[in-house]
Amino acid sequence: MAELHFEVTSSLGKKIRVTRQYWDFIISFKHLMMAGKEALVKDALMNADEVRRSNKDDKVFIYYKRQKKHFVAVVCKHLNGEGYIITTYITDRIKIGEIV
Repeated sequence: MAELHFEVTSSLGKKIRVTRQYWDFIISFKHLMMAGKEALVKDALMNADEVRRSNKDDKVFIYYKRQKKHFVAVVCKHLNGEGYIITTYITDRIKIGEIV
């Protein structure tokens, strides 16, 4: 079984997790700027300023937390009361989607 890197309860009450292996994939191949930013990701999940549901998949939610001029965005999939991180990144705008 993959090693759990961290798990938090989101502002929507969902337990969101990411494995060490998948976190390494995110920071090595998808969004290198997120290396060392686990605390920001956890804060975005637990204290989101806004959460939006994806227009493409109703089980995908994007948690946003303002950080000065930008937002930390954490994209998660919710399944059976729990969830996991798909990706995370820094952005200057919030995507279109239903506000949760």
